Amino acid sequence: MTHTGMMPDPGRNGVQTAPESRSARRRQSRGRQRRPRRTLTIAVAIIALVAIAAGVVVYKRSTKSASPLPVHLPAATGSYLGVNMKGVPASYAGVTSFTSAIGASPDLVMYYSGWYVPFPVKFADTAASNGAVPLVQMDPNLQPDQIAEIASGKYDGYLSAYAEAVRAYHHPVVISFGHEMNGTWYKWAYGKMSPVDFVNDWRHIVTLFRALGADNVTWLWTVNIVNDAKSSTGQIPNPEPWWPGSAYVNWVGIDGYYLKPNWQFAPLFGPTITTVREFTGDPILIAETGATTAAGQPSKISDLFHGIQTYGLLGFVYYDNTNDIGQAFGLDGPAAIAAFRKGASTYHRPT
Repeated sequence: MTHTGMMPDPGRNGVQTAPESRSARRRQSRGRQRRPRRTLTIAVAIIALVAIAAGVVVYKRSTKSASPLPVHLPAATGSYLGVNMKGVPASYAGVTSFTSAIGASPDLVMYYSGWYVPFPVKFADTAASNGAVPLVQMDPNLQPDQIAEIASGKYDGYLSAYAEAVRAYHHPVVISFGHEMNGTWYKWAYGKMSPVDFVNDWRHIVTLFRALGADNVTWLWTVNIVNDAKSSTGQIPNPEPWWPGSAYVNWVGIDGYYLKPNWQFAPLFGPTITTVREFTGDPILIAETGATTAAGQPSKISDLFHGIQTYGLLGFVYYDNTNDIGQAFGLDGPAAIAAFRKGASTYHRPT
């Protein structure tokens, strides 16, 4: 699909798959050591070795967090770096490669989860050991009339088991149910299912999780950008009719992508941010984004980091993947990687 916000999610019957990051960190080669002949030479050599060791320690600190983030995630502006990679949650290898490429550990690792898919405890444990938080896009890939029955309790067996697994995990988890519902491409979205049914489903799920003690969930309500090239009018509906209320939402997510060289953060995301701010002041995360090579990745990545700071947003999740129509958003080339590394170096881990 060609619109700027919606990203068709491969693997909708279960877990998404997508290409791995094409980047890898280059390590500097070390020169051969010379045999010291004088005391001064020995001293200099020792100082050099200490400096090298210190450099290695600094690198490790920048790419691996010591402990998971707190259960109640802080709403810190410009702090969250997230990624979606091939193979997650079955494998963490792609995230490890991405970490090496950008020189920083992602705080959020996002994946798509079909209905009836259980919470992936092994993956979540790996994420926690790397200081990251699982971000689950819980997609009710059922028929619209079946999705509307979620609020009636029909699927409480599945949801209760999921909530209990999340509670037992003890670390933070971000869950987004039925993302991009103001678009037209999903069965839970505009034109397929009423906003009232969506809101009832959302509130039911959140209420059930809380009743079972799964208080380690940050609820992310994710919409598509409202100025979308796929629509014949260039517009996607205002997401307000799907708003469950701040009592049921912690963060707002916005999805949008850079597809052309002249696209910039302000016209791409600005109208949606303004629209959302008319009915909630909840923190905003760019929940899915990326730039194609044709759009000029290095400049768009720099623009993305700048836009997050300008609008005071939480951060973003980078879609380091290729969608099902062949649009590639993976970091492609040294310039794109350098731009990402530079931006990531300005982020500080939320505390």
